[in-house]
Amino acid sequence: MNANTHRPASIERATTVSTDYIDEELRHYDEYLRDLRGLSSVSRSDYLRIAARLLRQRFGSRVVDLAKLRPPNVRQFLADQLDTLRTPSYAHRLASGLRSYLCYRSACGDHVDALTAVISSPAHWRLATLPHALTVEEVEQLLESFRFVRRWPKRGYALVRCALDLGLRAGEIARLTIRDIDWRAGTVTLKGTKSFRQDILPLPIETGQALADYLQHERPPTSNPAIFIRRWGSHDQPITSCAIQKVITRAYRRSGLPHSGSHALRHTLACRLVENGSSLKEVADILRHRSLNTTLIYAKLDTPKLSTVPLPWPGSES
Repeated sequence: MNANTHRPASIERATTVSTDYIDEELRHYDEYLRDLRGLSSVSRSDYLRIAARLLRQRFGSRVVDLAKLRPPNVRQFLADQLDTLRTPSYAHRLASGLRSYLCYRSACGDHVDALTAVISSPAHWRLATLPHALTVEEVEQLLESFRFVRRWPKRGYALVRCALDLGLRAGEIARLTIRDIDWRAGTVTLKGTKSFRQDILPLPIETGQALADYLQHERPPTSNPAIFIRRWGSHDQPITSCAIQKVITRAYRRSGLPHSGSHALRHTLACRLVENGSSLKEVADILRHRSLNTTLIYAKLDTPKLSTVPLPWPGSES
């Protein structure tokens, strides 16, 4: 007989309750990240994953009691995690995730100064490298590659233009609806963006033409308001951000380009704007950055303006 066939009801109840302690803690933490920090689901999932690992390593199935979490426990957790992946970027993410969770617990009234003090980040210079952007020739290669696609070529071409011309993230492209496009005014309205605000962007002619071509000649007849649709069995569903990333990745592969994902297309737009004389504030507005610090990396691309900054000649009085 299987030992687990007949388990006392008290053990069943204890097992059910004990597995809920950490889940409940993570639910409250997720609400804090969403409602007070305004983080997107992608950013929250990374922070929640790190917090979950820490809590399960320290408390297992027991009640989460932060008073029992000591600095040596945090050091050991960091050491264990970095044994699996020892890179500066991962170490930086790990440290940021731990600080975020401890900041939440501090807001709950816990004393976490001693725990936060043992978390150190490696040197990871955000502005050390230039953004990966496509050249004019690579952009042409990428767009041209959709001529050889058998399934949904107009859809793929249109969504790439949305990322390339508007700087839209994959999730923002997936959430576009018919009502978001004002054809007369030549604008597109973004709702539910990463910055939790509504933005209205000008719709470039090339992007509008690509969208109109897809809507008129390839999008299946459907009552679904989403612009980009995919067939799932006998039903039409809005395309997902993951599916959009796959479309873009396949286009890179067909073109022989060493890029992946939609972020390189956002970088391409930003670099083009800077090279054409746009200010960093204008770039930040178009990319919808919540902080101008995020846009500072593009300052290194503005070489004409940087060259006008006067520098003292070595040995001179000025």
